[in-house]
Amino acid sequence: MEPIYGVRPRRGRPRDPEAEPRIRRYAVQLLLERGFDGMTVDDVAEAAGVGKATIYRRWASKELLANDAMADLFDMEIPDADTGSIAGDLLEVYRTALAFANSERGLALIRLAVAEANRDPRSAQIYRDVLDRRIELTEAALDRARARGERVRDSADPVVMVEWMAGVFVVRALTGRPMPPPEDAERLADVTLRAILEGWSGSWPHTGSESQLADREFGDPPDLS
Repeated sequence: MEPIYGVRPRRGRPRDPEAEPRIRRYAVQLLLERGFDGMTVDDVAEAAGVGKATIYRRWASKELLANDAMADLFDMEIPDADTGSIAGDLLEVYRTALAFANSERGLALIRLAVAEANRDPRSAQIYRDVLDRRIELTEAALDRARARGERVRDSADPVVMVEWMAGVFVVRALTGRPMPPPEDAERLADVTLRAILEGWSGSWPHTGSESQLADREFGDPPDLS
């Protein structure tokens, strides 16, 4: 290629399409191992095999990196559900959330959140943002249900719906009791549906998520050695 206007074209390193997910993955792992204070951008860069500049081109601060990495983790491990009914949506999300809470990574994350959020306002903000994202998804599920003509009560509050379920996890983590198993999803979702849905009969739609969840594996943390 001939230089244009006397300027020789630069030949930089090709952009690595796997860099961002790899950086997020190692950021989460280091958060789980060391907490927010112990996680450094230098260590994330080394573990992910990238330069610090690669990270700072995408995230302006460690806080933004940690926030984005945690949001990505929750979206991946507890994805939104759109099954065609609010009962099916809640049941599928509850099953997935309970399976994650009982996994090694999920339990470590919940314990870390409880410990870090009370000590460090920056950590607390990360987990508030994660909950806010789940509240937005829950509000969207309620809006879809109303649009379908389902009898969602005007008093149905997505903030309360998310916080009461999160509260179950926090209490179990604080007291050392086992997390509710995925088999408890129907019972817990039933409590929610009786509060938000007029005429709820307890008749569950078939979502197909039972077999999918049985086959699902929650990823082990990557080896940093």
